[in-house]
Amino acid sequence: MQDESLNLRQDLIEYPSSSEEILTQLNSGQLLMVNSRKRNGLIIYKSFHAEFAGPGAAIGSYFDVQCQRVIPVGDLSLVYPETQEERQKAYLIRRQWIRLTQQLTDNPVPLQRAQMILSQFENYFGKETVSQLPDEAFALLVGVLPQTIRMMRRNPEVLDVLPPVKL
Repeated sequence: MQDESLNLRQDLIEYPSSSEEILTQLNSGQLLMVNSRKRNGLIIYKSFHAEFAGPGAAIGSYFDVQCQRVIPVGDLSLVYPETQEERQKAYLIRRQWIRLTQQLTDNPVPLQRAQMILSQFENYFGKETVSQLPDEAFALLVGVLPQTIRMMRRNPEVLDVLPPVKL
């Protein structure tokens, strides 16, 4: 019986709640986790950049106390990590999502960073979902101007006509 009640609590905090409600929860320091059983995530705006927390990642707690804005990606579903083990795993997964984004930002060519972030999201979430997300969100994830993202969305073959960059 006790296991059933734990599973019910773990089950879901379904969001089509507003972004403002999610932001309030994150700024309160509450620890949540992006449901690892769905293709969903959260773009979290910080002061000068954004981070993506994908399936299984911890959100809130000390990570996101001063976040500015959030954008749900996919059919967002959040759960409470119940055990210390679940919390630790969620922190590690959040770090993996940050490292993935860092690998994209290591590329010195802004257009290539824009192309890579768009491709990653389109491969995972689909073109329709990605088309609904603002240019600014992707720009803040990989450190480019929103116009660079817009250019890649409109004309993805623009990289084919650029001369190679010498490092």
